[in-house]
Amino acid sequence: MRFEWLSSLAEVTATDWNALFPADYPFCRYEFLLALEQGGSVGSSVAKNTGWLVRHFVVWQEGKLIAAVPAYIKLHSYGEYLFDWSFAEAYQNYGLDYYPKLLLAIPFTPAEGPRLGLAAGIDKAELLQWLEQGVTQLQQVVPLSHLQCLYASSQDQQAFRNAGFIERFDVQFLWSNKNYSCFDDFLAALTARKRKQIRKERAAVTEQGVVIKTLTGAELDLAFWQQFYSFYCDTYQKRSRHNGYLKADTFWRWGQSMANQLIVFAAFKDDEMLAASLCFQSETTLFGRYWGCKQDFNFLHFECCYYSGIDYCIRQGLQFFDAGAQGEHKLQRGFAPVLRHGFYRFTEKAEHKAMNEAIARYCVQEQRALVLYQQEAQGSLPFANRSD
Repeated sequence: MRFEWLSSLAEVTATDWNALFPADYPFCRYEFLLALEQGGSVGSSVAKNTGWLVRHFVVWQEGKLIAAVPAYIKLHSYGEYLFDWSFAEAYQNYGLDYYPKLLLAIPFTPAEGPRLGLAAGIDKAELLQWLEQGVTQLQQVVPLSHLQCLYASSQDQQAFRNAGFIERFDVQFLWSNKNYSCFDDFLAALTARKRKQIRKERAAVTEQGVVIKTLTGAELDLAFWQQFYSFYCDTYQKRSRHNGYLKADTFWRWGQSMANQLIVFAAFKDDEMLAASLCFQSETTLFGRYWGCKQDFNFLHFECCYYSGIDYCIRQGLQFFDAGAQGEHKLQRGFAPVLRHGFYRFTEKAEHKAMNEAIARYCVQEQRALVLYQQEAQGSLPFANRSD
């Protein structure tokens, strides 16, 4: 038995890595993570510093890969979504170093899913024990303040709780398919006012001469990715005054290696693509990830990012539509508030003890507040029958 920290996912094979994770969850796939790295969106060395330094944890037994955890050394908290800026500020105020930290997560992807990859017969508790040993070794080289795991699946959550990690909550919004036969069937479940509003918004898109097309597979060619990347950069420039976290080559590599899990809802006018929403899908769930547009049209964002996705889920028999982080406006479109989870383990250095205890107390208070918020938000859903 031996474990190691990989500075590049290319140090293991796609077959070995993918065998440890569910085949249909896109974000732990070798192809997804390698595209982030080789496309320049995360760093494989200090020389290629993006603030995300690849350090995947793997365990070998007699030459066979039996466990893996996607992991990154972080020098900031950008691109995580379950943010810890207040923790970093508190550390700084007390003269302590919060960075670097070790993050068990998928970069720029607040989508719940597996974080602990295991071969058959391996226990999650065992893996977390090995991980703890590995972190102790890594800390001899990198002065990590703590490790954290974000948006873990329900099965992985229990393993972290059992191991005594501090738990945090987040609230996201998730659409569920109640065995709808068509989009009108979904609308029929809403109050009359909300039903009328959504129909009005969808009609407005059509009245502006915009046509929505669903693109997949070979339709996502180089010309598409070049146009989509310009949309992506423009969106970030308007919102954050930078070009976004992802590089053009990462998108292109996803298109080459993951075409069967990519779905795009694109808006055209006079045969010119003016906007697009990029999604990934599993066997049960559509994941909305990136959106951008060349020209603003009334309600086009809602159409590409929500209504077309709901329509697609109904037609394809998908159970859930996870449209990404944040956005209370999703409530009015049938996306219910759900709890998501993060887990933290801080170093046991004596000088950190008081700070870490304060963070633990804060997390308990935050949990209570977010449970109350979730309950209140539930009351804003547009369904005629509240039990929906």
